[in-house]
Amino acid sequence: MKQYLNYSSDWLEQHSAIHTAKEICQQPRIWRNLLQLISQKQEQIQVFLKPLLADPNLEIILTGAGSSAFGGVALAPWLREHTKLNVHAYGTTEIVADPLQYLSTNKKTLIVSFARSGNSPESVATIQLADQIVSDCYHLLLTCNSNCALTDYAAKKNDSKRIFQFVMPQEAQDLSFAMTSSISSMMLTTLLLLGNIDSNKATEAVMKISNICEHQLSSWQTITKQLAHKPHERVIYVGSSCFTGIAQESALKILELTAGKIATRFDSIMGLRHGPKFIINNNSLVVCFFSNDAYIRQYDNDLFNELLHDNIATDVLALSGQHSNDKHILSVDCDLSDC
Repeated sequence: MKQYLNYSSDWLEQHSAIHTAKEICQQPRIWRNLLQLISQKQEQIQVFLKPLLADPNLEIILTGAGSSAFGGVALAPWLREHTKLNVHAYGTTEIVADPLQYLSTNKKTLIVSFARSGNSPESVATIQLADQIVSDCYHLLLTCNSNCALTDYAAKKNDSKRIFQFVMPQEAQDLSFAMTSSISSMMLTTLLLLGNIDSNKATEAVMKISNICEHQLSSWQTITKQLAHKPHERVIYVGSSCFTGIAQESALKILELTAGKIATRFDSIMGLRHGPKFIINNNSLVVCFFSNDAYIRQYDNDLFNELLHDNIATDVLALSGQHSNDKHILSVDCDLSDC
């Protein structure tokens, strides 16, 4: 019988968890498929993106709703650093409510839309408003659905110089309410298309990450299942730079998958100290995302040691890309730069 996360398909079906479990497990395979798909469409991608990314005055806005917004928040710092372009992340829910706060009439702008279904009213309204407000506007539509409202919008515009849709592999159109393979696929695509990464290095990194996830998933389950069986009432995620967005997305995942039964919070490493730390009680799990950057990691370690010394939270766990023998640190040992 087919198993996911060491649970049988029957058990997962009975607990309404089959889609989430399957979609978590399929991610490495989808990431590899993405490499092939991008390679096949490379000529079209370059025709659209190369002249845009060559303009130092280009403004890039990463946008979406919920997980699709938080993915952009996670990627924006890395893209700003590596492309030297002006990259922002705003939710479609923010843009639609007050578009003039986020859209500039006189700045050449590339709107990167993250959309699992491609049918969200806010997703459609955002690109419509952008075309109305921004005098020189371009759209990169990243969707998991090839037949959606965003596809229809692109077809009606019929302007390949200003709008390009890239559809994820079909399996990435998650059926679970909580986005997993869909959001990770759209985030990876964004890095590969916009990140100015050498194609050989990108392929090597994606293959390495995919292999690590497949091979270590079982060992990670030992820790995660132990934590899941504890009566945590609150889960707090913290991280700096890109990991602030990852923390935000992680907090949403727990909230969604427990239907609000567990209260969640996210913050930056240093931001937690300025009031939000009071949420931590003796029924809390705190998860710290450790940066591989030596400067940032100083602050990660400082807060981590402070939380352990406080001895208030039931559990304090750090996720690290560097090896550690500390029992409170789950090491991925990927030896890759952040994000």
